[in-house]
Amino acid sequence: MFGYAGKILRINLTTGKISTEEISEEFVRQYLGGLGFTTRILYNEVPADIDPLSEANKVIISPGVFVGTGFPTASKTALSFKSPLTGTFGRNNVGAEMGVQMRKAGYDVFIIEGKSDKPVYVYIKDDRVEIKDASDLWGKDTYETRAILKERYGKKASTAVIGPAGENLSYMAMIDFDMRQAARGGSGAVLGSKKLKAIVCEGTGKVEVHDKEAARKLISEYNRIIREHPATKADMDYGSGEFYSWMNLERGTFPTRNFQWGYFQSVYDNIKDGELSQIDPYYWSPKYTVKHNPCPNCTKPCGRILEIKEGEYAGTKIDGVEYEIMYSLGGALEIDDAEVLIKLNEIADRMGFDGISAGVTIGWAMEAYEKGLLTKDDLDGIELKFGNGKAAIAVLEKMGRKEGKVGELLINGTKYASEKLGKDSYKFAIHVKGLELPAYDVRGIKGLGLAFAVSVRGACHLTAGVYGLELVGSWWKYSDVDRLSTEWKGYEVASLENLMTLYDIVGVCKFSRHMFFLEKFIPYLKAITGWDWADENYMMTVGERVYNIQKAFNVKAGFSRKDDTLPYRVTHDPIPKGVSKGAYIKEEELQQMLDEYYLARGWSKDGVPTKTKLFTLGLPEIAEEIGAGI
Repeated sequence: MFGYAGKILRINLTTGKISTEEISEEFVRQYLGGLGFTTRILYNEVPADIDPLSEANKVIISPGVFVGTGFPTASKTALSFKSPLTGTFGRNNVGAEMGVQMRKAGYDVFIIEGKSDKPVYVYIKDDRVEIKDASDLWGKDTYETRAILKERYGKKASTAVIGPAGENLSYMAMIDFDMRQAARGGSGAVLGSKKLKAIVCEGTGKVEVHDKEAARKLISEYNRIIREHPATKADMDYGSGEFYSWMNLERGTFPTRNFQWGYFQSVYDNIKDGELSQIDPYYWSPKYTVKHNPCPNCTKPCGRILEIKEGEYAGTKIDGVEYEIMYSLGGALEIDDAEVLIKLNEIADRMGFDGISAGVTIGWAMEAYEKGLLTKDDLDGIELKFGNGKAAIAVLEKMGRKEGKVGELLINGTKYASEKLGKDSYKFAIHVKGLELPAYDVRGIKGLGLAFAVSVRGACHLTAGVYGLELVGSWWKYSDVDRLSTEWKGYEVASLENLMTLYDIVGVCKFSRHMFFLEKFIPYLKAITGWDWADENYMMTVGERVYNIQKAFNVKAGFSRKDDTLPYRVTHDPIPKGVSKGAYIKEEELQQMLDEYYLARGWSKDGVPTKTKLFTLGLPEIAEEIGAGI
């Protein structure tokens, strides 16, 4: 098959057996690649009711079908697993060299299964696959581990490593892919439970495409689109957080102080003309950027290497700071100090934490402390008040090592910490299904609120990607969207979930979705595969099919309408001040949006895919297994 290696690599850590399997053309046409492959394989092989940290869980890894072929911004590799944090279908997408090297090595999928009785890592170079002792790596942070492996195998070798958080089985642990993070949902804990410290992969082959000249011409055209697009310069100069001040001042939906505020009140209410918030990239990017750090095949890099060269945090060096981290380790903690933010980002990355979940968890603890629900003794003597950067640094380090009372309390995230504490602390626990909310105050972006409630992996801005549409009112085929209305949001979210799933299947970065719409995928898919029958309807159907399988996994795991909800603060506490003052999502508004969404999806009123819908998507066996009557 052109465009594919046609091969799965299966690595069993219990038995040490390494095997390969062929991928059928029928399977390829149904699921295409990337998240499509990982979703179906996880559904087939992992029982939904297992303990996520048991030997029965698996991590399935697959690069998008465009990865490694030259398509600009096609860098994304998908991971699927049962999430320790939420108990739901777990997934990550990471812009990493690993996906390129997988395809060059001759594999479309890695399946990591079983459990080693000692620390190991896996080394892959083309047909050579070895499980190797990792005793010397266990206990080291992600930076140290990556450096050792690069020294051992060369700079061109791609790496995926876990840090102390993964070793300590934190539900918030991520996997670091060469300074890019597969972060949300606890994939790092799954590897930690398997005693798998790292994967190293390099390949010497290439992806064979059907029509090289057609592919080359399309790549040239798409690169021109990027060069000429007005957003490219801003993305490259300031990264994903370029719109930070706009979110605060023009929309009032940058959640701050653990979602108490809809904008950074203590900064913007006191800032002088000409001054900038210190966590605004217009402040820190010119001051600390060393160089751009693009994902593979990205010609509009938003990533950058930042370095603090003097002062208390001299020597701190990271890839960042992403918009989400400006929120979770900045605004959510009421910290407006660029160097503290960069240091916190470094600690999260070194320890192997999802920076969103870790920061929001600390924000919850700050509020609990200021409300008198946690004492200084509970926090190991740390004065964990909002705005106290040194305290946040100390707590984050303790969380990574699972040290002291505070490390034990917070290591598994907001949901579990609030359940341990009790005392009505759930009222300010900012999560959905256990996954902490990202950097959008959905009280003032109601369609995104629905998207957070229904996302299969918990609160996620990228599952449907509706935030851009909601905030500006129009995008692609959508228009006349009112962010403060709850009317007709069901179809908006459902259709965009299908489309964004497709992006994760082909492996194209969603930050280029305003440049490469669905229409651009069709001719390129034809060029690399030779399929002249694929069209927009086919592509969208694949996205819908894959999303319904993820939902079916959750149904088997016991999730239903009762779990498609929002944090108490979102449904009870209006935004107190700013452009979106007074906005929140009433419980009855959420229920109305859920009805519309389930109807648009072809699901039952309890949120279960109907047999009819699953049959029409070519999933008869799943229809019989979990399908609702109506």
